[in-house]
Amino acid sequence: MMTLNGTAQTADWESRYYHVDQILDRPGPRTDPSFSAGEDVKTFLRSQCKILVIGAGGLGCEILANLALSGFKDIHVIDMDTIDISNLNRQFLFRPKDVGKPKATVAAEFIMNRVPGVVVTPYHGKIQDKGEDYYMEFNLVICGLDSVEARRWINATLVNMVDPDVPESLKPLIDGGTEGFKGQARVILPTVSSCYECSLDMLNKPTAFPICTIANTPRLPEHCIEWASVLEWPRVFPNKKMDTDDPEHIDWLFKKASHRAQEFKIEGVTWSLTQGVVKNIIPAIASTNAIIAASCCNEAFKIATSSAAFLNNYFMLIGTDGVYSFTFEHEKKPDCPVCGGESLELSIRPELTVEQLIDMLTERQNIQIKKPSLSTPTTQIYFQAPPQLEAATRPNLERKVSELVPNGGEVTVTASTLPFSLSLRISYT
Repeated sequence: MMTLNGTAQTADWESRYYHVDQILDRPGPRTDPSFSAGEDVKTFLRSQCKILVIGAGGLGCEILANLALSGFKDIHVIDMDTIDISNLNRQFLFRPKDVGKPKATVAAEFIMNRVPGVVVTPYHGKIQDKGEDYYMEFNLVICGLDSVEARRWINATLVNMVDPDVPESLKPLIDGGTEGFKGQARVILPTVSSCYECSLDMLNKPTAFPICTIANTPRLPEHCIEWASVLEWPRVFPNKKMDTDDPEHIDWLFKKASHRAQEFKIEGVTWSLTQGVVKNIIPAIASTNAIIAASCCNEAFKIATSSAAFLNNYFMLIGTDGVYSFTFEHEKKPDCPVCGGESLELSIRPELTVEQLIDMLTERQNIQIKKPSLSTPTTQIYFQAPPQLEAATRPNLERKVSELVPNGGEVTVTASTLPFSLSLRISYT
């Protein structure tokens, strides 16, 4: 039981980390040669190591608790969301009284109250709000995100930060992700190992329903929801952007989808399914979150202390039929737009138009870029923004790529959501 007595608190602190100290007090059979057993490594872990957790949701809550109980004392957490009642079944740092409050703030307060001596600094906002100077402060970064776009952003940012002449500029990134009963944890050493972008083609392709089906012959509850969000919302609110985090917007979609489902005698439209479809949410399993979070924190502990060899570099968990896991090394891709130095070779038909090329880039599994802008060293092919430039380059959408780019020529692809550019070498077949 915690007391206000300093001696009691010190004793409690020492007993809490007794089992951790068994690892840090002496070398082990797989200890890194740089491991400095004893007080030096304890001091670094508990007084000097600064770690950033991105995401305070299902994974983030588990990660924060594990880090605090492993001896990390200087923890920072970023999350842009507020607590919803649907979070409470698996995000155990939150209570009903916390609904509507920022996840990062509540999670930080909970950890500091439960594990005295640990300092958790929250930031309620987007990772894009922070610059490189902020990320340079940390020794380690752990991601517990549910957004591919956010992962790509932080991955590219950490890769861009690396200066070969400044070893401290390399910030190890530990990424965890879950999808129902499946999950993965990986260690990324920016510019050294394969990065997140290198493995983009391993992701499941987002589900897409044909417009003709959702408009004319819906058969599933998801079709009704897609109709409400893709077709009906723009018709009713032509100048209003849908906010998938706004409960009122979700409620409007739910009611519209429910009415359409009744028309076509389709069952299964619910508020939670509506939210899941428009936000592309996959149901979270608390036990999967716990396993993946534990794996992430185990790697963070090994990297911070050099007490054992860390993962090289990918761990996968499959719990759909029994429990199966394996590890493997995902290799760097020479044509990775983030950590590779080579252009991506793209062979296309000579009659392909610029608009068709853009559609191809958005659909390709190994690129997945939204609203791309295209240019060559001498030509502005098409730009999504600003409006004046978009209007000026819009006529090029109907032109053939071969009219603008010679065989073997390079096209630079950019997007406002990603802090990197993609270099394509075009050939015609």
